[in-house]
Amino acid sequence: MCDWTVCSTIVLRLALALLVGTILGLNRWMHHKSAGIRTHSLVAIGSACAVMLISDFVQDDAQAVSRVLQGLITGLGFLGAGVIIREQHAQKVHGLTTAASLWATALIGAAFGAGQFALGLLTLGAILLTLVLGGPLERLIARLNGVKRSSEISGDPD
Repeated sequence: MCDWTVCSTIVLRLALALLVGTILGLNRWMHHKSAGIRTHSLVAIGSACAVMLISDFVQDDAQAVSRVLQGLITGLGFLGAGVIIREQHAQKVHGLTTAASLWATALIGAAFGAGQFALGLLTLGAILLTLVLGGPLERLIARLNGVKRSSEISGDPD
């Protein structure tokens, strides 16, 4: 699969992406924006996965691989936009976490397709950690900050 140095580098890079996504998502969530911890973390983790995936191809035709991944990333953005729903009457947006997870999932598939099994599995772990712990973390912070209105925090994952 991978040696200790390679795996620890992947873990470090994904952990830093997760940390940055969590910090930025927490900031946006605290300002009552629709994209919170999970959405930002998924985008950060997926981006880290994409960059690590592209950087591994320097011995191959990097431009060709980069073009393929660029098309994948752009195309999935449009697909993700299709799952985002805005409720006019409640002023809520739903589907951001799903859109981000679709985008990140496509990159995991690309990692597996390129033979980057450790990258794909470790990225999956980081995303599952985000999806499982992101909501409870948002709710814990809501309780600590006294957020009470349902429009400020979503009870469901999306």
